[in-house]
Amino acid sequence: MNPSIWELETFYRNRDVVIIGAGFTGLWTAISVKEKFPDKSVLVVERSPVPMGASTRNAGFACFGSLTEIIADSEKSGWEKTLALAKMRFDGLQKIQNTFQPEEIDFELCGGYEILNDDKPLQRIDEVNERLKVITGLEKTYFLNQKKIAAFGIRNSGFLVENPCEGSLHSGKLLQKLQEKCIALGVEFLFGTEVLKLSETENSVKISSENFDIQSEKLIIATNAFTKNLLPEIDIIPARGQILLTEPVEGLKLKGTFHYDEGFYYFRNLGNRILLGGARNLDFKTEETAELETTEVLQNHLENFLRTVILPETPFKIAHRWSGIMAMGLEKSPIIERISPRQIAAVRLSGMGVALAPMIGEMAADLL
Repeated sequence: MNPSIWELETFYRNRDVVIIGAGFTGLWTAISVKEKFPDKSVLVVERSPVPMGASTRNAGFACFGSLTEIIADSEKSGWEKTLALAKMRFDGLQKIQNTFQPEEIDFELCGGYEILNDDKPLQRIDEVNERLKVITGLEKTYFLNQKKIAAFGIRNSGFLVENPCEGSLHSGKLLQKLQEKCIALGVEFLFGTEVLKLSETENSVKISSENFDIQSEKLIIATNAFTKNLLPEIDIIPARGQILLTEPVEGLKLKGTFHYDEGFYYFRNLGNRILLGGARNLDFKTEETAELETTEVLQNHLENFLRTVILPETPFKIAHRWSGIMAMGLEKSPIIERISPRQIAAVRLSGMGVALAPMIGEMAADLL
């Protein structure tokens, strides 16, 4: 199908900057580009009717990270990279709160909690707090709060570590508000448009779809877990996160965002329902996929975790099941780099896209 002259001169015309991907990273990047370069034309191209990776299919955590996750990161990557990533998450969460009213995105600074079943991480809590103080401004970013184990009604939990930096939000509403802000700034969109090929010359970079080409001065790739479709050599491993949501639970005591097993399990209350996800560490290989399916094995395991830890002796029914696709790699730090004279990659958010995307958007805009 050949485009008409009207389409070629409007929707498919050349732009100054094209961003591929309309998830959190793509939208925060578009906002940052327009704020930094208000006269530049910016187009966001998205292959799906709504973004289909992790932005609209996550657990709605405004996630700072758990104690054991910080410790594990420091042991793998060293303190310099761990603290840089923690600062990026902290600053990103602050930017979300400074940009939108809580009621616009159902944001609640409810606090984050981590369930521990041995005290080994607690032996390093003072060290971690000392290192994080310069980022959070808190004497105790993490602290033990044993009283809330009973108050929340959870079982099989030896210790409960609280973290006041974390919150919850409505991912769909946040994405809608970001779209509204983009449109107010003059950002344009093409949804339902899959980019099949990229080609670059000395003067421009071209994206090719099934029926048309668009050229731009600069291209920013913000496709996270699906980036290998465009950049086959990039260090990205897709990682599926499976989720379930209960029907309303009478007398639910649980309130906040919760982590278990270095963040591989995560759950929260959604009103008087429980949203639970994760456990991909039970079957890493199967979950290294970009297929948006759920599996009986992991869903049954999550239900059992719900039954034994979160809602012991409490009847529940499952209302919804879904999955989202995150982007992992050999390193946890995001990739924000110029990959050619006219192309920039802003990808690999390692399951922390809500918190990281606001700052990654700024960094990608700075690379222009």
